Amino acid sequence: MARGKSKETNKEKAMTKELFGALEQLAEENCIPMETLCDKIGQAILKAVRKEYDYCDDFVVNIDHEKNIFDVCVLRTVVDDEPIDMNEINIDEARAVCDPNAQLGERVPFKLSTALFGRVAAQYAKQSIRHDIKEFERDKLINQFKDKEKEAVSATVQKIEPATGNITMTIDKNEVYLMKNEQIPGEVLKEGQIVKVYVCGIINPDRRPAVKISRKHNDLVKRLFELEIPEIYDGTVEVKSIAREAGSRTKVAVCSKDPNVDPIGACIGPKHSRIEKIVQELNGEKIDIIIYDEDLSVFIAHALAPADVISVTVDDEEERKCTVIVPNSQLSLAIGNRGQNAKLAAKLTGCKIDIKPENPVE
Repeated sequence: MARGKSKETNKEKAMTKELFGALEQLAEENCIPMETLCDKIGQAILKAVRKEYDYCDDFVVNIDHEKNIFDVCVLRTVVDDEPIDMNEINIDEARAVCDPNAQLGERVPFKLSTALFGRVAAQYAKQSIRHDIKEFERDKLINQFKDKEKEAVSATVQKIEPATGNITMTIDKNEVYLMKNEQIPGEVLKEGQIVKVYVCGIINPDRRPAVKISRKHNDLVKRLFELEIPEIYDGTVEVKSIAREAGSRTKVAVCSKDPNVDPIGACIGPKHSRIEKIVQELNGEKIDIIIYDEDLSVFIAHALAPADVISVTVDDEEERKCTVIVPNSQLSLAIGNRGQNAKLAAKLTGCKIDIKPENPVE
């Protein structure tokens, strides 16, 4: 008899070890504190045993991962005659099995064999706390990314979906998705490559949160300028506006708050070192540094660089419409390939620009 009891004890120990192994893995995978997980598991197992032993009144679940304890007990009332059901226990059995000092009328914890339901209870508990795990994941994601919103962060390419072109990336061990329409056109990323992405924000924070990231966003360029150019980071040089056609060309309007600091020189850096780092990060995208001016006419003339401008006339200040006259030889340069230069200048200044040659051909 003693040998049989020993076997059962060993089996229970094995089940307990298996349960805690599963819980530790669950806690590690979901970054959940073990104490919190044990509490949730305890509540779930309590539901499981109540379902299994629906004829019993009350139970106690004791889970202590540090002491490797996993006890599930039914509370039984001590009686001096034959018990009528599992809610009662004879005093002799109570003193032999539960508590040597048990008294009549007391409720004593009678340990149930965890080997009988340990695996089932653990599986039931996993299913039961699925909602809680999702809540933990939601809170963890929001907490990890709330300080990264509107910032440029490093992301590692993990997988590229051939069918959709969407890319799975990791940021601080979190999987995020760079959708095809947020990628730089023409850029080919490779698995293992580390690139900067702009964290646009968290979508559906109250339900199934997801982090939206982009390499097309204008503010990615702004954040890269802040990272690479100390004068912009400390506020000496200010980025006033950005116009971008991702993968092709970007215009950045800057101004200096210090008359002794050249904003274009600060952005370009010694031997073009600063701007080259940004261009490389953006897959070779061309970047024009434009001097911002409070005078709208002057600003528009600067924005149309590299074309020379003869004159700028603001036709309607409220509608921000203007007419720009350029030398005949500069007309195609001012407009740009497929109108790109004119479009970017319009976006940069917020104006509707009508470009005309100095001497119209009749």
